[in-house]
This record gives sequence, structure tokens and C-alpha cells, in this order.
Amino acid sequence: MATTAIPTETDLLTQQADTAAEAPRKEGGGYSAENITVLEGLAAVRLRPAMYIGSTGEQGLHHLVYEVVDNSVDEALGGHATRIDVTIHVDNSITVVDDGRGIPVDDKVINGEKMPAVQVVLTMLHAGGKFDASNYKVSGGLHGVGVSCVNALSEEFDVEIWRDGFAWEQDYSKGAPISKLRKMGPSKRKGTKVHFLPDKSIFTVTEFSYDTLAQRLRELAFLNKGLEIHLTDERTTDTKTGESKHQEFKYVGGIAEFIKHLNKGKAVLHEKPIYMEAERDNVAMEIALQYNDAYSETVFTFANNINTVDGGTHLSGFKTALTRTINAAGQSLGLFKDVKENLSGDDVREGLVVVISVKLSQPQFEGQTKGKLNSDIAGTVQAFVNERLGGFLEQNPSVAKKIINKAIDAARAREAARKARDLTRRKGALDGGGLPGKLADCSERQPDRCELYLVEGESAGGTAKQGRDRKFQAILPLKGKILNVEKARYDKMLGHEEIRAMITALGCGIGKDDFDATKLRYGKLILMTDADVDGSHIRTLLLTFFFRHMTELIKRGHVYIAQPPLYRIKKGKFEQYIKDDREYVSVMVKRASDGMVIRYGDGGAKLEGSALTKYMTQLNDYLGFFDKVLKRLRNEEVTQAFAEIFAQEGKDSARRVDFESPAKLEAMRERLQAVAKTYQFKHVSDVVLDEEHRVYSVNFTDAQGAVRSIDWTLASTAESRQMLGKHAQIREELKGPFFIEYSTKTKAEAAVEEAEEAASEEGVAETASAPGTALEAKPGKRVSKASHDPVEKKTAREVFEYVIEQGRKEYQVQRYKGLGEMTAPQLWDTTMDPERRTLLQVKLEDIAACEEIFTTLMGEDVESRRKFIEENALDVKNLDI
Repeated sequence: MATTAIPTETDLLTQQADTAAEAPRKEGGGYSAENITVLEGLAAVRLRPAMYIGSTGEQGLHHLVYEVVDNSVDEALGGHATRIDVTIHVDNSITVVDDGRGIPVDDKVINGEKMPAVQVVLTMLHAGGKFDASNYKVSGGLHGVGVSCVNALSEEFDVEIWRDGFAWEQDYSKGAPISKLRKMGPSKRKGTKVHFLPDKSIFTVTEFSYDTLAQRLRELAFLNKGLEIHLTDERTTDTKTGESKHQEFKYVGGIAEFIKHLNKGKAVLHEKPIYMEAERDNVAMEIALQYNDAYSETVFTFANNINTVDGGTHLSGFKTALTRTINAAGQSLGLFKDVKENLSGDDVREGLVVVISVKLSQPQFEGQTKGKLNSDIAGTVQAFVNERLGGFLEQNPSVAKKIINKAIDAARAREAARKARDLTRRKGALDGGGLPGKLADCSERQPDRCELYLVEGESAGGTAKQGRDRKFQAILPLKGKILNVEKARYDKMLGHEEIRAMITALGCGIGKDDFDATKLRYGKLILMTDADVDGSHIRTLLLTFFFRHMTELIKRGHVYIAQPPLYRIKKGKFEQYIKDDREYVSVMVKRASDGMVIRYGDGGAKLEGSALTKYMTQLNDYLGFFDKVLKRLRNEEVTQAFAEIFAQEGKDSARRVDFESPAKLEAMRERLQAVAKTYQFKHVSDVVLDEEHRVYSVNFTDAQGAVRSIDWTLASTAESRQMLGKHAQIREELKGPFFIEYSTKTKAEAAVEEAEEAASEEGVAETASAPGTALEAKPGKRVSKASHDPVEKKTAREVFEYVIEQGRKEYQVQRYKGLGEMTAPQLWDTTMDPERRTLLQVKLEDIAACEEIFTTLMGEDVESRRKFIEENALDVKNLDI
């Protein structure tokens, strides 16, 4: 008897999107009413996600987090929240928790149907509390589409609300509810917890960047005085503490502290930032600025806490007022006697670090991603800056003189730099007369198809010229270490031979007047240096140059770092190149398992061939997640018991139902009691019920007095879910004892047996052993690595370590440090061949962090650099001494 499946709301959303995608493909090319598709609910978001979140790449992925966090910040703006916690889990899902009022859970009537308000907010576009000015006077959310878009674009979306004295929970998938709103037990907490896992079928990038999120959260903390924001990355462990990577952002001084943070390690012209704050014409304005002795400007602008990366009216109003005010102050102080004309905007902003934050009701932005402010407030900001900054300069003439004299020096240097830039300008698109002599150019003239390798040293440059593909690969050898541009003005920098050669080869000019990224002669700029201290220094000097003077090339994704292989393993005539330590381990496992047989369990079941290689890969993954859970429980036997009791068949084996009854927790309690004396546990609790969440748990107090809990909170973490899932896949193969020996079959016999197993799994007859096939068994050399007795191991971890050790034997391992150690064919095969090479793209994520690290490592402040080295010395790997 056939059964018909009832479609869920998720199925209906997907069906709508699929129908819309197919609509234009109707035969005949006609255009009629049948071609008009009306998308309902969140189907439009899933079909055209870039319209709502900017892209389906890295930018859009992180925008999901911003949408959820911005809602929590809006609660803080209204005075209802003081803390926000953001956690990145090992499966790249995100949890955001705040202590605000909590999303409303009472019913709302929509089209005659009652629906919880939280479901309305999460499943309907243009639904929210920010259209009512009395509820949110100022907010970053305006259109009511933010969190509903996050829901629509997530495989999993779970919300927990603490409100009205109770906890409430509801689960969603791809925009549709998969459970009803559940009223849980009583709770004194207030706030909202959102957990979501982005949909892998929609996003081209699914791994969150800690630095990108840290930049945004740090900005929010600066912009909201006293707001406490915590960021935790469970994917990364601190080498010193063993805990997950964690940062806390809280700044009582607001954007004035932001300025100090940006100028950390730099020599400033005036000790305290100039801070201005006022509210005019229903616009709250906050501006902080400070000058340093560097030669670049740093500007951050915000509107309602949103980073307006493309500026807008608030920035244009500030720039106009700044130029006018400083010129007026210079005239009144009589500092322009030797200056022929007024200072330009570029002159007065050299060395400026400024943060501009405005808050206004119903702002107008360009698009949902809000990169540029369009509200007509330029006049308001301009009048405000003219008044406040003019008054400050008048009352502080010593500070005014320092700022204006720096601007005058900048004007003079601008003229010198303009003359120096003339030397670097390219004469024509097809004329090589202006190119540096040591540049080995390519024949291709389409920039997108061209690559320029910036190579350390003349020797490596010569090898690269011999090994390259002359059609599209150009080589520019760099002699010695280039100038540190962090400490040099334009005119000195452009007088440096290597930098001048590099700028000329790039062809896009330099400086605000001449730089044009569209004139870049190469689509890829690849930094290729040795894997030693000098190579790292040269690479850092080059990155400093691009960051300070050609930032746009990094933003556009043109800058790459070559990744020469780290290892070469050799045995007789066989050799293989290995790119990193992770691949090295993988290769060693594969080498060691050749001919190896592992028998496990009391029955002596065995693993060999491809099954053994697959098992070792799964075991490696399992041990990795096991160690992450072990950091929470701090006891290997307890962690092992947790895995054995709660692992279930399936990809995601953590089940809430296992904690809604006490049975499995009782079994866990018995295992805890069994090892309590061995590990000196001070206490093992009874199985208890958490009334708020209606789940059971058990905990133990270890020898150090720390309380560890086995509960749904632990089981639902990403690392536990992964560990339990991996355990379920290899449950039987984890049972000892283990005996390791080597097969005595011929290679041909082993191949036949393996093929027969594969054919049997596919339901195919045993064709692999038929006469005349390529796999027919023939006499051959026996596969035997040793004649020793079987090696016994007690645990799967010991087996893994033994296999790695065996893989390293009999091979000559060379670790490369310099490009000069390779011949031209080797350099091509490993580092320059587009089919086989690995390139690391340089991205600009946390600008504030980049400012700090470049200033610390490349700037004038020796003390801050020494402190950095002391704090990070123990974490250095592969240090050449």
C-alpha cells in the first residue's frame, strides 16, 4: 500500500523557490501570465539571498551574525540589555545570547490566524518592532527583514527566550518552524538566545572568520559605552590556558578609547583625543579624533552603530568642516606666511585618526547592507564640527600649531612626491620602455590572465624565470629587504629603487591623485619568499607596503602569498612533495597502512587495505573531537563513557530525547561511580531534573573541586555532536584489544580481494576475479614489512600513534627552508604550476587589528614590539636559530 508524504513548510518554501527558478525556462519563449511567479514568505530570500544580505560568499555569511547581534545591540540602545555573548562552534554554527527583554511570545493575529509573535518575527518579512518609534527610538534595523533572513538561510535555527517568568523554545529549518513554541519551566532570566547553522547549499563559504567578527564586535563595544560583548571561538584553543579562544570587549570611554586603541604604539601629536558630542536636529553626533606622526589617515564612520564602509553624508560634512576649520586656524595663527595656497583636504588629514558616529531616527542607507548613509545631515555635521573643533583649536593654540605644521609639511611633501611619482608612471600600455630592466615580463596583455611573482633575491628570481610559463607569468626579483614604509614619507619611499621598480611594474600608480586600481597590469600579485626568518621579514615588508599604500589591491583580492611545499619525502626513486603538517600526517598514515592488518575486539575482526585507510581517517577525526570534549570534562574515561552511552547511528547523534528521561543518565552515573575512587572524585550527584528546560542531568566534582556536568548543554555543543556522530561510525572498531601485523598476500592477491569487496558492495557479480581481467591474480612479491610477532595495543589512540610512527620509517624527510633549494622544474611543479600549486589569498578583515599589528611590528615603538615578542615567544614554530 502506497503512502503519500505530507509536505512540510520547509518543503513548500523549497518548492516555491524551485518553481520560480524553472519559470523562465518554459518552451516557446512566450511571455504570458503563466510566466509570472509570486513568491510567498521567505522563498524570495532563499531564491535571491544576495539581495538581502549582500552576497552568498564570506561577506554575506558574516552578515548573518551582524543581523542577529544588531538586534541585541538595539536592546542595549534602549537601555534593556548590558551583555551580549557570541560563540562560534566547531561546526561553524553561531550562538548569540543577550540579556534584553526577550522576543515577545504572546499571540498575534495575522490574516485571521493566531501565531506567536516570535514566529511572526522569524518567518515574515517586514515584521518587527522597529517601525514603532516609541519602542525603538534609535536602531540599526529598519526594514524588519534581518533576523527572518537569517532564519531563511539557515539549515538549523533554534531560539530560546526568557520572558514573563518562563523559558520558551522553538526550532526552525530553512525559514519554516519544525516545532511549535514550547513553554518550558519557570526562569528568572530575561533575554534571547539564537543558535543557527548557515545553509551549506546556499553559501559558497561556510567557515566564519574570528578576526572579521572580532572587528565588528569591538566596534560595537566602542560605540556603546559600557556594553559588554564576549566572543568565543570553540574551534581554536589557547595554547597557554587550554581554553577556547576568547575576547571581551567593554569600553567605558566609548569612541575616545577607540581612538587610543587605533593609535596604540604610535607617536601622537597631542596626548588626549579631541572629543565632541551633541544632539542637534534630532541627530546625536559623536566624533573623536587624534593626530599621529604617521603619513596615512584612518577613518571609521558609523550610523546607528552600522559601519558605513562607503562613508556618506556624515563623512562628507566632517571632511568639509575639518579642512575649512584648520585653514581658518592657520590663518589666525599666522602660520601660512611661506605657504602659497590653502591646505588641501589630503594635507589636513595626514596622520589623522577619526571615528564619527551618528544616531538618527529612520536613517536612509544604500541597500539592505547599509554601506553608505544617504540621510541629508551633512550640513548638521559640518556646523557642529566647525563650532566645536574651531573652539578647541582656539583654546589650545599649542595643539593647533602642531596639527597645522604637520599639514604644512604634508603639503610640501606632496609636491616632492608628485615629482617622484613621475618617475614611476608607465609610458604606455604596450610600451615596455618604462618598465624596470630586471622585470621578466609575460607576453599576455590581458591583465586578468597575468601573474606577477615578487621573488626574494636574484638567485631565486633566476630559478623562477627558468621555471615559469612565459606566456602569463612575470617575475620581478627583489634585491635585499625593501624599505620599511611604516617609517617613511612618500618622497623617501619613492626614492627607493626596489619600491620604484615594483610600482612601475604594477602600472596602477601610487598616491591619492594617481592611484587607479583598474590600470593594474596583473590579476595576481604573488609574494614568493623563503620559509625562513628573512623570507618572513621580506614578506612582511611587502605586506606593509600594500596595506599602507595600495590597500585597494588587497580589498579587490589581487594579493597572494605563494605556498612552497614544506616537506619532500624520498625513498629510493620515489619522491613526494607535501604542503603542510596535516597532509604530512595523512601521507604517513597511508604509507604505514600498506600491507598492515589490524585485528580488533574479542572476535579478532580485521581491517586492511582501503578499509584500514578509511578507518584511520575516521579515527583521526574522532580523536580530534574527543580531545575538544575532553577539555570540558577533563577526564578521559568519563569522556569515553559519555561517547559510548550517548552515541547513536546517524550523522548528528546528539538527541534531546536521551535527556528527557533519566535512563541513560542513570547509566552515566554508574560509570562515574565506577571510576570515582580511581580519580578521587569528591562527589557524584544523583540524576536531577532541570525544570526550566525539562531535561535531566548528572554531574561530578573532580579532585580539584571543579563541577563537571553531563547534560543536554554538553551534548548539544558542536564538538559533542561531531564526536558522537564519529563514534557511531566506528563504534565496533574502537573496541580493543588491538593486534597489528602485516599481510603475507601478494599485491595482486590483495588487489583482487579489495576489488571483490567493492563489487560485492555494489551488488555486482565477482567480475574482478574473472580470467583475463587486469586484476587477475599472478605470482608476485609478498607484501611483508617485517617478520616480527603481532604488536598489541590497548586503545585506538595507541594504534593511531603507532601507525604514524611506522609511516615515518624508511623515508628520507626534507623540510624546505629556501626557494634556492629547489631546481626550476621542482619550483614549477610545486609552487608555480596553476594546476598543482597552493596560493594563500591576502584578505583585509579586521582593519583595527591590522593597524595595531603593523604599528607594533613595523613602527617606531620599540617597547611595544619587545612586549609583543615576550608574550608570543612560546607560541613560535619552526624558528631558525
